[in-house]
Amino acid sequence: MGLSKLILLGIFLILPCTMQSQSVFGRWKTIDDRTGKPKAVIDIYKKEGLMYGHVVEILEEGKENALCTKCDGEFKDQPVLGMTIIEAAKENDVGEWKGKKLFDPQQAMTFRCKIWLNPENANELKVRGYLVFIYRTQTWLRVEG
Repeated sequence: MGLSKLILLGIFLILPCTMQSQSVFGRWKTIDDRTGKPKAVIDIYKKEGLMYGHVVEILEEGKENALCTKCDGEFKDQPVLGMTIIEAAKENDVGEWKGKKLFDPQQAMTFRCKIWLNPENANELKVRGYLVFIYRTQTWLRVEG
């Protein structure tokens, strides 16, 4: 086997390992898909094999102490900071996480969701919320550190 083939083989063996080391878990900056402005930082973590996410920082100026005024039930008038917005999403066999609870405190609405790493940039998380047949996808950015 020639040196160039050996180098290519090495690259193909190493590449999947580095790609798999990237994870959906960690801190992500949410970006409003309509305005392009950052809104919050969400900590996404794994508990008992399922994905959860909660608000750890609010980035929108003037909304740092926002309450969920439009919410009903247990979330009514509760602080958005600390709120769990992703609950019990399950991973499928292609690395996507799907669940029945992606909560938007601003709209006080719960959506079904699909969450996955951008295959072209592992520092981007695609977060799609579904309401019947309508959906919106946001790109969240990895927060380093």
